[in-house]
Amino acid sequence: MSTGADTAAGVVLAGGRSSRMGTPKSGLDWHGSTLLYRTAALVARTVDGPVVVVGAPGQKLPELPAGIAVVDDPVEGLGPMQGIAAGLAAVADRAATAFVCSTDLPFLHPAFVRRVLRAMTAPEVDMVLPVARGFRQPLAAGYRTTLAGLITKLVAEGDLRPGMLFKHCQVLQLDDTQLLADTAMTRYDPDLESVVNINTPEDYAQAHGRAPAEITVQCFGALAGGGRRGARSIRAATLSEAASGVGLALDRHVVAALNGDQITRDGQLPLVSGDSVAFLSADAGG
Repeated sequence: MSTGADTAAGVVLAGGRSSRMGTPKSGLDWHGSTLLYRTAALVARTVDGPVVVVGAPGQKLPELPAGIAVVDDPVEGLGPMQGIAAGLAAVADRAATAFVCSTDLPFLHPAFVRRVLRAMTAPEVDMVLPVARGFRQPLAAGYRTTLAGLITKLVAEGDLRPGMLFKHCQVLQLDDTQLLADTAMTRYDPDLESVVNINTPEDYAQAHGRAPAEITVQCFGALAGGGRRGARSIRAATLSEAASGVGLALDRHVVAALNGDQITRDGQLPLVSGDSVAFLSADAGG
């Protein structure tokens, strides 16, 4: 299969046990789901190509969304560079570019992913590196999938830091101002919280304790009875929370349309600010 010139993939690094967290971040609870599920599903709903999760050798991963492939990092303990290479190689025959991120980005927004990937359209650019909130963000960045070979070579030579890659390819850096020049970013992620990660139990507690995103929910057909008629704003981190917020359960009788196009019953599907969810009766052909 030839590489799609305009197709973007997703690569999510599951990561192993964190010394400061005391447990793998991938399995941390996130509103009835996990951080890994949330990140993988969000990337999958944003890109138009395949999504892979890269795990450490033998790592037991939590449940993943349907259609997400798992790739094993061939050698444990070499850091994110090797994982990036494994993920890029796994999708290189189906996508020209990929958004690569770590699993511990609980506030990652599709607007950020799209902003980064749009900057990859220039043919001379090998990597789009956000420099957000004062730091370079190689684990929330865009990569040409053809970089897999170069990264593998650098790792074999002992160059394990992402900074070494920057010296060998064409990197476009996007600072805060450039990122926020995008109107969707200004509206939905004005503080660039897409790059906020979790490194300590305190980070996790603070992030988990925040109110979920505000979304719009509307019920149609038979589901619009019982005071559910009309659009309303509620706060919900997942599709299940959104359904509960209007007194519904996601079962075989109910389906949801996310932002007018994605039809799903996945209760763990992550929701973000700006999302619109329409609940329909499956029995009525919804």
